[in-house]
Amino acid sequence: MYHIYALSDSTGRTVDQAARVVLAQFPQIESEVHLFTEVDSFEEIDIIIQLAHSNSGLIIHSFVKHELSEHLWYEGRLHNLEVINLLGPILNRFSNFLNSTPEEKPGLFSRLNKDYFRRIETTEFALKHDDGAHLEGLVDAEIVLLGVSRTFKTPISIYLAFKGWLVANVPVVLNMPIPDVVYKLPPEKVFCLTTNPEILSRLRNVRNEYLKGNAPQYASYDYVKKEINYASMLFNVQSKWTKVRVTAKPIEEIATNILNIYRRNSKSVST
Repeated sequence: MYHIYALSDSTGRTVDQAARVVLAQFPQIESEVHLFTEVDSFEEIDIIIQLAHSNSGLIIHSFVKHELSEHLWYEGRLHNLEVINLLGPILNRFSNFLNSTPEEKPGLFSRLNKDYFRRIETTEFALKHDDGAHLEGLVDAEIVLLGVSRTFKTPISIYLAFKGWLVANVPVVLNMPIPDVVYKLPPEKVFCLTTNPEILSRLRNVRNEYLKGNAPQYASYDYVKKEINYASMLFNVQSKWTKVRVTAKPIEEIATNILNIYRRNSKSVST
Protein backbone atom coordinates (compact mmCIF):
# COMPACT_ATOMS: atom_id res chain seq x y z
CA MET A 1 0.00 0.00 0.00
CA TYR A 2 1.34 3.41 -1.04
CA HIS A 3 0.33 6.42 1.04
CA ILE A 4 -0.11 9.92 -0.39
CA TYR A 5 -0.58 12.84 1.99
CA ALA A 6 -2.45 15.77 0.41
CA LEU A 7 -2.23 19.03 2.34
CA SER A 8 -3.95 22.37 1.88
CA ASP A 9 -4.35 25.57 3.86
CA SER A 10 -7.84 25.88 2.33
CA THR A 11 -10.54 23.39 1.30
CA GLY A 12 -8.09 20.94 -0.28
CA ARG A 13 -10.27 20.20 -3.29
CA THR A 14 -7.58 21.08 -5.81
CA VAL A 15 -4.77 19.05 -4.27
CA ASP A 16 -7.07 16.10 -3.51
CA GLN A 17 -8.38 15.96 -7.07
CA ALA A 18 -4.91 16.35 -8.54
CA ALA A 19 -3.61 13.41 -6.51
CA ARG A 20 -6.55 11.20 -7.48
CA VAL A 21 -6.37 12.13 -11.17
CA VAL A 22 -2.72 11.07 -11.24
CA LEU A 23 -3.35 7.88 -9.28
CA ALA A 24 -6.08 6.91 -11.77
CA GLN A 25 -3.24 6.34 -14.23
CA PHE A 26 -1.91 3.59 -11.96
CA PRO A 27 -4.97 1.36 -11.44
CA GLN A 28 -2.80 -1.66 -10.67
CA ILE A 29 -1.19 0.08 -7.68
CA GLU A 30 -2.87 -0.07 -4.27
CA SER A 31 -2.78 3.41 -2.76
CA GLU A 32 -4.55 5.70 -0.35
CA VAL A 33 -4.88 9.48 -0.29
CA HIS A 34 -4.93 11.10 3.14
CA LEU A 35 -6.42 14.60 2.83
CA PHE A 36 -5.64 17.30 5.39
CA THR A 37 -7.47 20.61 4.95
CA GLU A 38 -7.24 24.00 6.68
CA VAL A 39 -3.68 23.25 7.76
CA ASP A 40 -2.41 26.51 9.23
CA SER A 41 0.33 25.72 11.77
CA PHE A 42 3.79 24.20 11.96
CA GLU A 43 2.54 21.79 14.63
CA GLU A 44 -0.04 20.27 12.28
CA ILE A 45 2.59 19.94 9.56
CA ASP A 46 4.99 18.22 11.96
CA ILE A 47 2.34 15.65 12.90
CA ILE A 48 1.62 14.92 9.23
CA ILE A 49 5.36 14.67 8.50
CA GLN A 50 5.67 11.99 11.19
CA LEU A 51 2.72 10.07 9.72
CA ALA A 52 4.17 10.24 6.22
CA HIS A 53 7.62 9.26 7.47
CA SER A 54 6.25 6.20 9.31
CA ASN A 55 4.56 5.02 6.10
CA SER A 56 7.30 6.11 3.67
CA GLY A 57 4.66 8.28 2.05
CA LEU A 58 4.67 11.06 -0.54
CA ILE A 59 3.43 14.57 0.26
CA ILE A 60 1.65 16.87 -2.17
CA HIS A 61 0.41 20.30 -1.13
CA SER A 62 -1.25 23.46 -2.41
CA PHE A 63 -0.17 25.90 0.29
CA VAL A 64 -0.32 29.58 -0.63
CA LYS A 65 1.26 30.71 2.64
CA HIS A 66 5.01 30.97 2.23
CA GLU A 67 5.85 30.08 5.82
CA LEU A 68 3.85 26.84 5.71
CA SER A 69 5.30 25.83 2.35
CA GLU A 70 8.85 26.55 3.52
CA HIS A 71 8.41 24.66 6.80
CA LEU A 72 6.94 21.65 5.00
CA TRP A 73 9.78 21.70 2.46
CA TYR A 74 12.45 21.83 5.18
CA GLU A 75 10.89 19.13 7.37
CA GLY A 76 10.30 16.92 4.35
CA ARG A 77 13.97 17.27 3.38
CA LEU A 78 15.04 16.54 6.96
CA HIS A 79 12.96 13.33 6.99
CA ASN A 80 13.96 12.36 3.43
CA LEU A 81 10.39 12.66 2.14
CA GLU A 82 9.34 13.63 -1.36
CA VAL A 83 7.36 16.89 -1.21
CA ILE A 84 5.50 18.17 -4.27
CA ASN A 85 4.41 21.80 -4.49
CA LEU A 86 1.37 21.63 -6.76
CA LEU A 87 1.13 25.35 -7.51
CA GLY A 88 4.80 26.10 -8.10
CA PRO A 89 5.30 24.69 -11.63
CA ILE A 90 1.91 26.03 -12.84
CA LEU A 91 2.61 29.55 -11.67
CA ASN A 92 6.06 29.32 -13.19
CA ARG A 93 4.70 28.43 -16.63
CA PHE A 94 1.95 31.06 -16.47
CA SER A 95 4.39 33.73 -15.38
CA ASN A 96 6.74 32.89 -18.25
CA PHE A 97 3.88 32.96 -20.75
CA LEU A 98 2.36 36.19 -19.44
CA ASN A 99 5.75 37.78 -18.83
CA SER A 100 4.52 38.82 -15.40
CA THR A 101 4.55 37.71 -11.78
CA PRO A 102 1.45 36.81 -9.75
CA GLU A 103 0.01 39.81 -7.92
CA GLU A 104 -2.27 38.07 -5.42
CA LYS A 105 0.65 37.76 -2.98
CA PRO A 106 3.74 39.95 -3.17
CA GLY A 107 6.78 37.84 -4.01
CA LEU A 108 4.73 34.65 -4.36
CA PHE A 109 6.37 33.63 -7.63
CA SER A 110 9.86 33.81 -6.15
CA ARG A 111 8.85 31.90 -3.06
CA LEU A 112 7.18 29.14 -5.06
CA ASN A 113 10.44 28.75 -6.93
CA LYS A 114 12.34 28.52 -3.65
CA ASP A 115 14.34 25.48 -4.72
CA TYR A 116 16.06 27.54 -7.42
CA PHE A 117 16.70 30.53 -5.19
CA ARG A 118 17.72 28.27 -2.32
CA ARG A 119 20.43 26.70 -4.51
CA ILE A 120 21.73 30.16 -5.37
CA GLU A 121 21.81 31.07 -1.67
CA THR A 122 23.51 27.86 -0.56
CA THR A 123 26.07 27.92 -3.37
CA GLU A 124 27.02 31.49 -2.53
CA PHE A 125 27.28 30.49 1.13
CA ALA A 126 29.56 27.53 0.35
CA LEU A 127 31.87 29.65 -1.79
CA LYS A 128 31.99 32.43 0.79
CA HIS A 129 32.79 29.99 3.62
CA ASP A 130 35.23 27.79 1.73
CA ASP A 131 38.55 26.78 3.30
CA GLY A 132 37.99 28.57 6.60
CA ALA A 133 36.94 31.93 5.19
CA HIS A 134 34.49 34.16 7.09
CA LEU A 135 34.51 32.06 10.26
CA GLU A 136 31.97 34.37 11.87
CA GLY A 137 29.35 32.93 9.51
CA LEU A 138 29.79 29.32 10.69
CA VAL A 139 26.90 29.77 13.12
CA ASP A 140 24.57 29.96 10.10
CA ALA A 141 25.87 26.73 8.53
CA GLU A 142 23.82 23.56 8.72
CA ILE A 143 26.88 21.39 8.07
CA VAL A 144 30.56 22.16 8.75
CA LEU A 145 33.31 19.99 7.26
CA LEU A 146 36.76 19.64 8.82
CA GLY A 147 39.72 17.99 7.16
CA VAL A 148 43.28 18.27 5.99
CA SER A 149 44.06 19.41 2.47
CA ARG A 150 42.82 17.20 -0.41
CA THR A 151 40.10 15.41 1.57
CA PHE A 152 37.47 16.80 -0.85
CA LYS A 153 36.12 19.48 1.49
CA THR A 154 35.32 21.94 -1.29
CA PRO A 155 33.69 19.56 -3.81
CA ILE A 156 31.59 17.98 -1.04
CA SER A 157 30.55 21.46 0.09
CA ILE A 158 29.50 22.49 -3.42
CA TYR A 159 27.64 19.21 -3.98
CA LEU A 160 25.69 19.61 -0.75
CA ALA A 161 25.05 23.27 -1.54
CA PHE A 162 23.48 22.27 -4.86
CA LYS A 163 21.22 19.98 -2.83
CA GLY A 164 20.07 23.00 -0.85
CA TRP A 165 22.23 22.83 2.29
CA LEU A 166 24.20 25.61 3.95
CA VAL A 167 27.72 24.16 4.16
CA ALA A 168 31.06 25.56 5.27
CA ASN A 169 34.45 23.90 5.48
CA VAL A 170 37.50 24.54 7.65
CA PRO A 171 41.02 23.24 6.90
CA VAL A 172 43.12 21.34 9.42
CA VAL A 173 46.82 22.17 9.18
CA LEU A 174 49.66 20.53 11.12
CA ASN A 175 50.35 22.24 14.46
CA MET A 176 47.57 24.80 13.96
CA PRO A 177 44.52 24.68 16.26
CA ILE A 178 40.97 24.44 14.98
CA PRO A 179 39.28 27.85 15.37
CA ASP A 180 37.45 28.22 18.69
CA VAL A 181 34.17 29.04 16.95
CA VAL A 182 33.98 25.44 15.66
CA TYR A 183 33.93 24.04 19.20
CA LYS A 184 30.98 26.29 20.03
CA LEU A 185 28.83 24.83 17.23
CA PRO A 186 26.24 22.12 17.91
CA PRO A 187 28.33 18.94 17.52
CA GLU A 188 25.81 17.27 15.21
CA LYS A 189 26.71 19.88 12.58
CA VAL A 190 30.41 19.03 12.48
CA PHE A 191 31.81 16.31 10.21
CA CYS A 192 35.48 15.32 10.28
CA LEU A 193 36.84 13.96 7.00
CA THR A 194 39.44 11.22 7.41
CA THR A 195 41.51 9.27 4.89
CA ASN A 196 44.43 6.93 4.34
CA PRO A 197 47.83 8.70 4.47
CA GLU A 198 49.34 6.70 1.61
CA ILE A 199 46.48 7.49 -0.75
CA LEU A 200 46.41 11.12 0.35
CA SER A 201 50.15 11.39 -0.30
CA ARG A 202 49.56 10.18 -3.86
CA LEU A 203 46.81 12.77 -4.38
CA ARG A 204 49.06 15.52 -3.09
CA ASN A 205 51.90 14.39 -5.35
CA VAL A 206 49.60 15.00 -8.30
CA ARG A 207 49.02 18.48 -6.94
CA ASN A 208 52.75 18.93 -6.37
CA GLU A 209 53.46 18.01 -9.99
CA TYR A 210 50.88 20.57 -11.09
CA LEU A 211 52.75 23.12 -8.98
CA LYS A 212 55.98 22.06 -10.75
CA GLY A 213 57.48 20.48 -7.62
CA ASN A 214 57.16 23.56 -5.41
CA ALA A 215 55.40 21.73 -2.54
CA PRO A 216 57.49 18.59 -1.86
CA GLN A 217 56.94 18.52 1.92
CA TYR A 218 53.20 18.99 1.47
CA ALA A 219 53.09 15.78 -0.59
CA SER A 220 55.60 13.64 1.34
CA TYR A 221 54.24 10.55 3.05
CA ASP A 222 55.87 11.37 6.41
CA TYR A 223 54.37 14.86 6.48
CA VAL A 224 50.95 13.60 5.41
CA LYS A 225 50.97 10.93 8.10
CA LYS A 226 51.87 13.49 10.77
CA GLU A 227 49.14 15.80 9.58
CA ILE A 228 46.50 13.07 9.58
CA ASN A 229 47.53 11.94 13.07
CA TYR A 230 47.37 15.54 14.25
CA ALA A 231 43.91 15.94 12.72
CA SER A 232 42.71 12.73 14.41
CA MET A 233 43.91 14.07 17.76
CA LEU A 234 41.94 17.28 17.25
CA PHE A 235 38.85 15.40 16.07
CA ASN A 236 38.89 13.26 19.23
CA VAL A 237 38.69 16.33 21.46
CA GLN A 238 34.96 16.52 20.74
CA SER A 239 33.54 13.00 20.98
CA LYS A 240 30.23 13.97 19.40
CA TRP A 241 31.73 15.14 16.13
CA THR A 242 31.12 12.66 13.32
CA LYS A 243 34.08 11.13 11.51
CA VAL A 244 33.55 10.30 7.84
CA ARG A 245 36.08 8.26 5.87
CA VAL A 246 36.52 9.56 2.35
CA THR A 247 39.15 7.13 1.04
CA ALA A 248 38.32 5.77 -2.43
CA LYS A 249 34.71 7.02 -2.31
CA PRO A 250 32.92 9.21 -4.86
CA ILE A 251 31.72 12.66 -3.79
CA GLU A 252 28.07 11.64 -4.14
CA GLU A 253 28.46 8.69 -1.77
CA ILE A 254 30.30 10.77 0.83
CA ALA A 255 27.68 13.52 0.66
CA THR A 256 24.79 11.06 0.96
CA ASN A 257 26.44 9.46 3.96
CA ILE A 258 26.86 12.86 5.62
CA LEU A 259 23.22 13.78 4.99
CA ASN A 260 21.94 10.48 6.37
CA ILE A 261 23.98 10.91 9.54
CA TYR A 262 22.95 14.57 9.84
CA ARG A 263 19.27 13.66 9.58
CA ARG A 264 19.62 10.98 12.26
CA ASN A 265 21.55 13.30 14.55
CA SER A 266 19.06 16.14 14.09
CA LYS A 267 16.15 13.82 14.75
CA SER A 268 17.69 12.50 17.99
CA VAL A 269 18.45 16.04 19.18
CA SER A 270 14.86 17.21 18.55
CA THR A 271 13.25 14.24 20.35
